[in-house]
Amino acid sequence: MNHTTRRNWVLGAAASGMALALPGAALAQASTPAGKSPLVGPLAPNPAEFKKAVEQFSAGKTVAAEGLQLDVPVLADNPSAVPVKVKVTLPITEQDWCEEIIVLAELNPSPLACKLQFTALTGTAEAAVRIRLSQSQTIHALARMKSGKLLAAKQAVTVAASGCGM
Repeated sequence: MNHTTRRNWVLGAAASGMALALPGAALAQASTPAGKSPLVGPLAPNPAEFKKAVEQFSAGKTVAAEGLQLDVPVLADNPSAVPVKVKVTLPITEQDWCEEIIVLAELNPSPLACKLQFTALTGTAEAAVRIRLSQSQTIHALARMKSGKLLAAKQAVTVAASGCGM
């Protein structure tokens, strides 16, 4: 006579669930680089949104690789507050000044990290902000001058693992 106790039933169900989950876990590990787990759900990168933000800002114009300075640490120890400094190095005049700067985090779910607007009376176009990063990635900065000239800079940053499960 076989008496199934609640404890035996629970242990059997747990073992069955574990057996079903193991092949999926092994497959997921095999498809990702060593030590990296794929970001899914709300933390997944959004390349379409990144591309859209760049296209909207540039409006099809050619972007110059000089004239914009981007300062981001190569290794950021706190992914929740990565310091970013951006500065237009071109001369600011009454005829030509920086109207707007945007900072984009390429692999964030929402790539637009910040948007800064300036006037001719500002006298300079520079700012320091802290942004949140979901993973190691490249930070992009784009600036639009009053003359229509577009400036760009980018820099890769490696973020340390966070203990809060961002």
